[in-house]
Amino acid sequence: MSRYFCHENPETLTLKTKVVDARPGRVRLEATPFYPGGGGQLADRGTLSWQGGTLAVSGLDYADGHLWHLVAEPVEIAGSVALEVDPVFRQAQRELHTALHIINALAFQGFDGALVTGAQMNDDGTARIDLDLPGADNDKLRAYEPAINDVIRQDLRVSDSYVPLDAAQEEKGLLRSRSVAPPPTSDGRVRIVEIAGLDRQACGGTHLASTGASRPIKLLKVENKGRHNRRIRIGLAGF
Repeated sequence: MSRYFCHENPETLTLKTKVVDARPGRVRLEATPFYPGGGGQLADRGTLSWQGGTLAVSGLDYADGHLWHLVAEPVEIAGSVALEVDPVFRQAQRELHTALHIINALAFQGFDGALVTGAQMNDDGTARIDLDLPGADNDKLRAYEPAINDVIRQDLRVSDSYVPLDAAQEEKGLLRSRSVAPPPTSDGRVRIVEIAGLDRQACGGTHLASTGASRPIKLLKVENKGRHNRRIRIGLAGF
């Protein structure tokens, strides 16, 4: 896959571009600021405007090796278009995703390399992360809320870089998921997200530029999901 525009230009939420191909209700574009979703993170929401009016982008879909924008009506779009990502929705998803990285970092350090078995960010300001933690003390996990919010208050820088896939596989802790890893780019590299002084791991989602851009987090619940998995549910305070 190629590198996403939203990774290279994370603060750009509007973009004028051109139609490459179109079918009723879907369009393929030269470029897009929309994040298509993946790894438990929801796809961006927003609008597409062209000479025929403005429509909601109802989804994004990979088909025939290309990313298609789905629109709310079965129209066939042509020419130039203007895209606008919903900033409130993008911000909430970035906050939740960054918070899940913080939780994963604390658990990885506190439980000798705990791996992620699943994650999901929702549209109601909540999210969950599943960790492979057989025999873990759930009370210890429930006590993570102050530590999470302390990392947020420290306003640690969040950045990304790309490393060769084989190097990522050799460095302990970069590939943190038990079952999947972010797909490599067309030049065989993996995107690494770093929270300064806290954590580095492979990830393909969108994140804040620094932890201090997030609202405080509420730890809502810790529950067992089988003998190995522990599910941690969080919410954005005041959402």
